[in-house]
Amino acid sequence: LTVNCLDQHVEKSPDRVALIWERDEPGTAVHVTYRELLDLTCRLANTLKKYGIQKGDKVAIYMSVSPLSVAAMLACARIGAVHTVVFAGFSAESLAGRIMDSGCKAVITYNQGVRGGRIIELKTTVDEAVKNCPSIKHVFVAQRTDNKVQMGDHDIPLEEEMAKAASVCTPESMDSEDMLFMLYTSGSTGKPKGIVHTQAGYLLYAAVTHKYVFDYQQGDVFGCVADIGWITGHSYVVYGPLCNGATSVLFESTPVYPDPGRYWEVVQRLKINQFYGAPTAIRLLLNYGEEWVKKYDRSSLKTLGSVGEPINNEAWQWFYHVVGEGRCTLVDTWWQTETGGICIAPRPSEEKAEIVPAMAMRPFFGIVPVLMDDNGKVIEGNDVSGALCIAQPWPGMAKTIYGDHQRFVDAYFKAYPGYYFTGDGAYRTKEGYYQVTGRMDDVINISGHRLGTAEIEDAMADHPEVPETAVIGYPHKIKGEGAFAFIVLKEQTGHIDRVKEELKTIVASKIAKYAVPDHILVVKRLPKTRSGKIMRRLLRKVVTEQSNNMGDVTTLDDPSVVQEILDAYQKYKEKSSL
Repeated sequence: LTVNCLDQHVEKSPDRVALIWERDEPGTAVHVTYRELLDLTCRLANTLKKYGIQKGDKVAIYMSVSPLSVAAMLACARIGAVHTVVFAGFSAESLAGRIMDSGCKAVITYNQGVRGGRIIELKTTVDEAVKNCPSIKHVFVAQRTDNKVQMGDHDIPLEEEMAKAASVCTPESMDSEDMLFMLYTSGSTGKPKGIVHTQAGYLLYAAVTHKYVFDYQQGDVFGCVADIGWITGHSYVVYGPLCNGATSVLFESTPVYPDPGRYWEVVQRLKINQFYGAPTAIRLLLNYGEEWVKKYDRSSLKTLGSVGEPINNEAWQWFYHVVGEGRCTLVDTWWQTETGGICIAPRPSEEKAEIVPAMAMRPFFGIVPVLMDDNGKVIEGNDVSGALCIAQPWPGMAKTIYGDHQRFVDAYFKAYPGYYFTGDGAYRTKEGYYQVTGRMDDVINISGHRLGTAEIEDAMADHPEVPETAVIGYPHKIKGEGAFAFIVLKEQTGHIDRVKEELKTIVASKIAKYAVPDHILVVKRLPKTRSGKIMRRLLRKVVTEQSNNMGDVTTLDDPSVVQEILDAYQKYKEKSSL
């Protein structure tokens, strides 16, 4: 696999630029050629081998986006080890949970990270995480800043070791179905699941989708601003572009640092040809006005892409007309961690074929979407909505959930036997195009990050004064969705504001800052069925203010609870000027 991503290009054009690292510090880009990246990768691979990492071993990578973090992924792949990248914004507890579930032998990290001008304590977080992880034998520590960090017995200074290592490392021979990596994603239950991707099919699918969806041409500069901690970073920052011999941009910063013109300044300076980003960032930037965009020359852009959640019409129009000046193809891409790569997107298609705003539209080669009704029957015809399923396998599909194949079968293949169920609902237009409408389960999408509401509920349930919680998603102007928490307090609890602050801290430390609910509403009790199931549907209606059509509430244990919650919501709304 790394031969496809590195060696084949080094043979033909060793000095072609593989990576352009746009560091957090504005205007300090670092160019890395294919020859240099192979050298980095081999030295890192030999270092891992020296410390006992073998084919099949699991390695956690807790690093910010950089050439070294890409080399860490490729080094694992080269020796047949399995990497699990954990987004560097996750808490120590989240990191430890993933290390324990996958049985990692080592962690690769930085002393610190830098983002938006702020220092992020990565090594300290790793130290806290591995205290509870007996499987970890070594922590490899690279230097992103000049600050010293505590180094213990199993900590190894990575660059020092790499300098001593050989720059040649023979790639391990791998079977097409051997594991390449695991990536944890949220499901509708509280425990994140380790999605497993294997070698050949995954790489093929990432490479082919990268080439055809974005119309990538040799010599283009491909700018995907995703973090490597997400599947988008795996498939469209690292594996797809490198397999195609592309020049891929690594973006370490944020869209608003040092100002809201950052993306477009980078486009101008690096002459980016394809720009792939998330609707949440577009909605954020849209609020700052057009002058930040128009300040910079965007004439290099040919294709714009959107990923992570359905893009709303306003954001699509702004992205297309303001950023792309109405001359760039805009591809709204639908796919998942589980699909490995893009499944539905407006391109490839016939030349100049229409693109409908805010719609993924066309299935990629070999993808056969179907819509299913509530009875598990395929819905024929157009102008219909249903559960989005895929009818036949494709090369990039995940192979299992690590350590729990039954959960894999149950989550994706049980609801509609013979089909892969995506968990999303979709609408097929009169013309036969697909518009994905969002999740059908208790999973929400905050700033493009998938999060099971059960995870937030489980975290808050740890508070001694909070016996019951229910979390739902609600429409949020910038993040797409936000989390809204309903909580029941123990009777004698005073200091409601203190409890709310404590709950926010608990969620940040158990999951991550982005998971913290925007609103927490105290209610006397939650709406439940007679069997004790919380009816989140009703809570959604309260928050989206559709209380006049609550639907059937006869299954509720006590229907009067609805008015009780409506009153509490009204009071909360007046108080916090929602």
